[in-house]
Amino acid sequence: MRPVKDSSAQSRGQGPFGSWLLGPLYQDTAVLRRRVQGLLTGTLIATNVIGALVVVGLAALLMPAPGMSGDLVLVTAIAVPVYVVSAVVVGALWGTRGALRTLRWAADGRTPTDAERAASLRVPLRLTLVQAVLWGVATAVFGVLAALVQPRVVLTELLVVAFAGVVVCAIAYLAGEFILRPYVALALAGTAPERPLSGGVNLRMLLFWCLGTGVPVAGLVVTAVLAWVRGDVSTTKLAVSVIVLGLVVLCFGLLVTVFTARAVVNPIRSVQHALGRVRAGDFAVEIPVYDGTELGLLQAGFNGMAAGLAERERLRDLFGRHVGEDVAIEAMRTSAELGGTVRTVSVLFVDLIGSTTLAASRPPEEVVGLLNRFFAVVVDEVDRHHGLVNKFVGDAALAIFGAPVRLADHATLALSAGRAIGRRLAAEVPECPAGIGVATGEVVAGNVGDPRRFEYTVIGDPVNEAARLTELAKNVEARLLASWTAIESAAEAEASHWKATEDVVLRGRTRSTTLATPKS
Repeated sequence: MRPVKDSSAQSRGQGPFGSWLLGPLYQDTAVLRRRVQGLLTGTLIATNVIGALVVVGLAALLMPAPGMSGDLVLVTAIAVPVYVVSAVVVGALWGTRGALRTLRWAADGRTPTDAERAASLRVPLRLTLVQAVLWGVATAVFGVLAALVQPRVVLTELLVVAFAGVVVCAIAYLAGEFILRPYVALALAGTAPERPLSGGVNLRMLLFWCLGTGVPVAGLVVTAVLAWVRGDVSTTKLAVSVIVLGLVVLCFGLLVTVFTARAVVNPIRSVQHALGRVRAGDFAVEIPVYDGTELGLLQAGFNGMAAGLAERERLRDLFGRHVGEDVAIEAMRTSAELGGTVRTVSVLFVDLIGSTTLAASRPPEEVVGLLNRFFAVVVDEVDRHHGLVNKFVGDAALAIFGAPVRLADHATLALSAGRAIGRRLAAEVPECPAGIGVATGEVVAGNVGDPRRFEYTVIGDPVNEAARLTELAKNVEARLLASWTAIESAAEAEASHWKATEDVVLRGRTRSTTLATPKS
């Protein structure tokens, strides 16, 4: 069987199709065929038995009248069971087997054609038509019997049998729609219909009203009219007839209403529960589409929405991995425009030592593995200290503390991250020594490039200063240097870990920078 993604309804213990009777979402085609055949056959047998009981009961209560013999009741009591048994056998062979032949594409494990899909959705209607034909024949047969035995009650006999036939047809249609949900889900899997593939909800509700209320009440009216026309029915007999038919109408109407409500509510509940899972962050949820009306369009529409949300979440995740989570959030929160704002930030620059020699002496795959281990330490510590790895430049990385998210203690966090990175690289990736530089100052933070392609970055003297400090750091024991400006901007607890060393004029600058290195 072609798999369909799990349904959220299973978590409620009702099964993915609204009832545990229909089995799990993933089931062998042979098991599904036996399950559906058994449910259909059993339901149709039970339905026809109910129809037979209705005929016998109404015949006994409505037809006998003063001056009339009980021959017709006796004939009806004998003929009905015989006909019902014959009808059940014919119906099982004609209806159930025919329905399963229509659904053979599922047993073959293939996707149905458009014609097969349409035929599969019409199976409940086909089963109903089979029952209608059988009970139409029954109406004609018992009408003839009534004409031969007691002609005066022919109309009443026809009314009783026709009413029972309506009961059977209505239940057959509702039960067929319910039992065949797994096949409908397979037929509609992967499709996105723009309109209902079977009768809409309006037509379904109108049909059920006619079957559950209109026809029974019409039968009640016809009974009263016949009693009035005949003129020989006592008030007591008429009252009994009205009471019996009224009770049948109430019970049958309730049964149809319950089935109808379940047919409408189950698809809505599946969507409602799946929406709860989406709100909880589970965008992989998908519900089986097992209704051919607007309710099925609702289910298919939810699946399309969930797929779109999953795709958007994946793009957002990839976007965040490329530019940083904070930058991604800021980009979605504000308009994407070129330019930036002046910020006071701290910049951390990390550059691998001897990368040229490393690339020349080792295979490319090994070099990439070492670089990934190296950058993993950098990213981990920058994230842990609430910074942003703004870009990777070959074997170097630029991290920002204080943009795009403002940080009051950005200097403290940057210096602490620098010391942590130095310790971890020496312990975890000793074959990848690196120089680390930290600087603090004003930069312009924003989008740089072209409206068609730009990136978030920071531009300013601290960036250049951190890069130059990194070059010098490669030649000191600690492999880590910071500007004294950064130390002065940090909290006292962090500044106590640093000491000033010397004043130097960094390459490309005109004023000297006081260097600081961690205390040993």
